[in-house]
Amino acid sequence: MQENNKNYLGPLFIIGLLFFVFGFVTWVNGTLISFFKKAFDLSNTGSYLVTFAFFISYTIMAIPSSLVLKKVGFKKGMSLGLGIMAIGTLIFVPAAKVESYPLFLVGLFTIGIGLTLLQTASNPYATILGPRESAAQRISFMGIANKTAGIISQKIFGGILLAGGVAGATISAKEELQKVITPYLILTGVLVVLAILIQFSKGLPEVSEEQEGNDVSDITTKSSVFDFPNLVLGLIALFCYVGAEVIAGDSIISYGISLGFSTDEASQFGTYTLWLMMLGYVLGIVLIPKYVSQQTWLKLSSILGIIVTILALVTTGFSSVLCIAILGLANAIMWPAIWPLAIDGLGKYTKIGSAWLVMMIAGGAILPLVYGSLSDFLKNSQLAYAIMIPLYAFVLYYAISGYKKKSW
Repeated sequence: MQENNKNYLGPLFIIGLLFFVFGFVTWVNGTLISFFKKAFDLSNTGSYLVTFAFFISYTIMAIPSSLVLKKVGFKKGMSLGLGIMAIGTLIFVPAAKVESYPLFLVGLFTIGIGLTLLQTASNPYATILGPRESAAQRISFMGIANKTAGIISQKIFGGILLAGGVAGATISAKEELQKVITPYLILTGVLVVLAILIQFSKGLPEVSEEQEGNDVSDITTKSSVFDFPNLVLGLIALFCYVGAEVIAGDSIISYGISLGFSTDEASQFGTYTLWLMMLGYVLGIVLIPKYVSQQTWLKLSSILGIIVTILALVTTGFSSVLCIAILGLANAIMWPAIWPLAIDGLGKYTKIGSAWLVMMIAGGAILPLVYGSLSDFLKNSQLAYAIMIPLYAFVLYYAISGYKKKSW
């Protein structure tokens, strides 16, 4: 058994590295929202097109990605995903030179396409590389790698892109946008090197469809994937959760600036959310399922989300910012808790059900845009956080009874 663990160590390190890349690229969006808002003088709604362009690619590419992987295999798929991401980061260079916000959004959409392919290919490895009974633990460790990368990327990009945001400072949009060129060129180089390393890596085994499948039962009387209420309600719950997570993680810097904090200070607020998400992952590793079930954790997380959102609405200054950061703790274990409840009993519909669940990452595209529009309409970014209460309320309903529904 120990020898087996050693065999898994190399491949798991590679997958951990890829989860680090996911986090690094994804969690920089909060910094980009504030950066583009200032550089292009955007409304809140306009600035949240960053998350829309990035996350909508998951919805569009979820099913095409699985088709691509069937043709090229998982290892080549990962390499291809990294290559597409490198094209997306490279687009940032001409976008900065011609000062085009739409071209930046094209770059973000392209990065999202590569990331969808990369995640669809690499996620099964976290389950397969080791005993199935410890898969949840491995996924939590991958989550820690993801959030650690997010903290590092927000520190680096916040320091580069949001530095020197002092009232009255005169810096042209052109000068402001030049700041993205060097870091994104470096990021492009790193992604290309990783793509080549994955392509020629001998330590990463190819995953067969038999290994990937996690539901051997094909016995079902249902005629459509939408005949499963636990899946359909799970899709809505996942949509709500992803939207809540992205709003909490990506709006906190802009929210801090709107409260009067300097951009230098506010640029660090996103890391607080990620630290608290990491705490959630660690608690999950220690407590689930030995001391608390995933369903109970999901209930408690939803309740925490509702309470902390209300506190964010009624407190002021840094206290309110801290409440938004604490939502990171509430969001941490929602994905791995909702997913198994949603695909339970799907039988032969498991794969298409999983593809639909990935498509619900659209919550991260649409709901932050709704939050931004609400901020503009109310002229108050704090009050707009009220949108989070019904999102957490639906997840709570799903955790209490929605997941138990087996027929309409």
